[in-house]
Amino acid sequence: MARSRKARRLTLTATLAAAGLLITGCSTEEALRFGWPEGITPQAERMRQFWTGSVIAALIVGILVWALMFWAFIVYRKKKSDPLYPKQTKENLPLELIYTVVPFLMVGVLFFFTVSTENFALAKDDEPDVVVDVTAFKWNWDFGYQGTEVPGGGEVHTVGSTEEIPILVLPTNQVIQYELESKDVIHSFWVIDFNFKRDVFPDPEANQSDNVFQNTIEREGAFVGRCAELCGTYHSMMNFELRAVPGDVYDAYIDLRESENPATGAPYSAAEALRQLQQDFPDCGELCSPEATTTYPFNPDRNTKTASEAEQPLAGGN
Repeated sequence: MARSRKARRLTLTATLAAAGLLITGCSTEEALRFGWPEGITPQAERMRQFWTGSVIAALIVGILVWALMFWAFIVYRKKKSDPLYPKQTKENLPLELIYTVVPFLMVGVLFFFTVSTENFALAKDDEPDVVVDVTAFKWNWDFGYQGTEVPGGGEVHTVGSTEEIPILVLPTNQVIQYELESKDVIHSFWVIDFNFKRDVFPDPEANQSDNVFQNTIEREGAFVGRCAELCGTYHSMMNFELRAVPGDVYDAYIDLRESENPATGAPYSAAEALRQLQQDFPDCGELCSPEATTTYPFNPDRNTKTASEAEQPLAGGN
């Protein structure tokens, strides 16, 4: 009879756990990440590992504490034959030492992995493969590629406008360095799938801010970018798109941006170069779309909003 009850309880517990997982709509992989979003860089994966390890450690500590609590409830519950007050213990030096030392050890271990993960995420290679100047302004972005030159002089730049979302084209599996600066107020450079953001200050040297970080993008695709710092009226619409492409497609893109478009007599724009890549690389498809696919431009004129504009989807995320 007792075994039957235990079996029913175990079955009920397992059923409730499975039902809870199904109700959340999480896959097994998502459940194992404990809510941490999937990233596209080694830095994001390292942070995910730290998060997963921290949650598992917290669960182990929680289970141990719960077990000790229920053990005390069961073993020391009052019985009919017990005296009015249980036996009182004045002190237990070994136990008190354990309760003092163990939390210090836990904090020390957590601190070690916090620092090592942060150091990995912020590490810089002395010779990155690509260096991008990221300039924020109200309410858009200017991306410049260091070491490039357009006909007539000057670097290759992609500047966003109210009619066009700026597309930051970058290669996969190469070390990329981002150098951030603002033309006006404080902004924040945030590609959601990096699981990382960095404030963008005006005159970063005078503000003594570290305006440089690096990463390596491991997955091709189009990923939305945002300003994550409340910077003014149209902060919520200050979006851009990161386009991660294979190395040969990126090299061809830069070659086009450094060349003159025979149809216009001017250097290729970002959209013109991407449109040309769709012809040169038939397999590129939407990855070489000349327009952003994760978000859309906006009209800052409050008096021109129409029903059709109101029906547009929200500027997208991952």
